Amino acid sequence: MQAISKVSSAASFFRCSRKLTSHQPCVSQLSLRKGFVSNGVLNLFSSPLKALCNASGRSVRVSRFCSASNISSSLQIQLVPCLADNYAYILHDEDTGTVGVVDPSEAAPVMDALRKNGRELTYILNTHHHYDHTGGNLELKDRYGAKVVGSAVDRKRIPGIDIALRDGDKWEFAGHEVHVMETPGHTIGHISFYFPGARAVFTGDTLFSLSCGKLFEGTPEQMLDSLQRIADLPDDTSVYCGHEYTLSNSKFALSIEPSNEVLQSYAAYVAELRGKKLPTIPTTMKMEKACNPFLRTGNMDIRRVLGIPETADEAEALGVIRRAKDSFKA
Repeated sequence: MQAISKVSSAASFFRCSRKLTSHQPCVSQLSLRKGFVSNGVLNLFSSPLKALCNASGRSVRVSRFCSASNISSSLQIQLVPCLADNYAYILHDEDTGTVGVVDPSEAAPVMDALRKNGRELTYILNTHHHYDHTGGNLELKDRYGAKVVGSAVDRKRIPGIDIALRDGDKWEFAGHEVHVMETPGHTIGHISFYFPGARAVFTGDTLFSLSCGKLFEGTPEQMLDSLQRIADLPDDTSVYCGHEYTLSNSKFALSIEPSNEVLQSYAAYVAELRGKKLPTIPTTMKMEKACNPFLRTGNMDIRRVLGIPETADEAEALGVIRRAKDSFKA
């Protein structure tokens, strides 16, 4: 299944206005270009979406987490499922026709999506070197002549790299400024791509909805710093991560912070989406700061459940939370 979005899936739900009716869908495609909003094609619910119920049956107002944005951007983002649970993202600038793809783990689904829309590929953006994010690089580069963009730190590990970027670099995609953020922890050379004009960030395997990546190469201190950098982005930033892990992540998050009412509501919404085989991505920074335990390392409820001392610093707490997540059985 593919979805085209400016602020799609979970993000669009928590950006819906207070005036939702039974006829207004949460959408997989929104056009926010030049301030105009147009509805897309997915009607996720048939009943009014004024509130969600938490586990105790109490109602949590969705409007608490509405952050309606009036961003002007010609950037269209298409979600392309790959492998078992990966997402690649096709970027299309509606003004110039320029096309890119973020983290193509395999070429075939990306080529199929491009073919259906009659598009060619100009850029391949990689957040990190793992094969499930770069596996399609060489075939796509050979087919379209696309330039591969990745981390200078990982120049030797990104297949076919042409453009090597470092922390703080400002690259341009069809007139859209792209801020390069080094976000190590999952891997040493991991980077995230932030499009401020479209309020979108591609976080690969650093930040997931309700979780973070495993610490394969980095330390808790590095991951904490990376997550804090991402969390400093505006609340209405749409977060596009590398995997569809949100349902399992929600179960872990609830196990260590069961009294978080926003998390209860979000988890119920995620379960409904996944029950319909719909994506939960993108999420929003506002939602993640309210619910993601890896952005809540100072929370005393979480610390009590996991036995983390009040005196422990946040990096130490993150390490404990990560180890608990690694051993968690849903």
